[in-house]
Amino acid sequence: MIYLLRHGETIWNTLGRFQGQKDSPLTERGIEQADRVAKLLQKEISESRQSFQMHVSPLGRTRQTAERVKRVLPLVTHEEARLMEVSVGYWDGMTRFEIDNEFPGMLDGSDAFDWYFKSPDGESFDAACSRAKDWIADIRGPTVAVSHGLFGRLVRGVYSGLSKREILELPVPQDGFYRLCDGEFSIVSDPVPSMLA
Repeated sequence: MIYLLRHGETIWNTLGRFQGQKDSPLTERGIEQADRVAKLLQKEISESRQSFQMHVSPLGRTRQTAERVKRVLPLVTHEEARLMEVSVGYWDGMTRFEIDNEFPGMLDGSDAFDWYFKSPDGESFDAACSRAKDWIADIRGPTVAVSHGLFGRLVRGVYSGLSKREILELPVPQDGFYRLCDGEFSIVSDPVPSMLA
């Protein structure tokens, strides 16, 4: 059993900047999202009666989210570099508009999903999927993972055997998380509409 969380909203999320392996702190909304997800996770885990460990990407936004989770769930925590966001190389920290202006033509033919893998010095789709598969293969018990939007798509996709297109089109909410079990995944979210939407 894996519970896969995405970090809460960051300042760069609000600005449309692809963070990659650079960092930006959580917004107030991001902190509230992390707290809400932590309470949902606490309820979910308490019902399962299993002993969980937590794997956390070493980037600041995921560590900040994990600290909010640990306020209600004091899980044994391990930093896990394989959970870091996909890097787009020197495009990390840029918006699509900035990339298009500074690197004319590089995004030609790309769409809202596959542009991440057009960077000349970024991580390839296959390399990132390999990293996700490697991490999944090493899971030895019930695990909570705190990762990122794009990499979370890859984890869910390779876990469930989806195609590249299906993987890249997966949603990446910050106010819920995913339960991965028996080769399938499902979202866990608060049924009550959020005041933050």
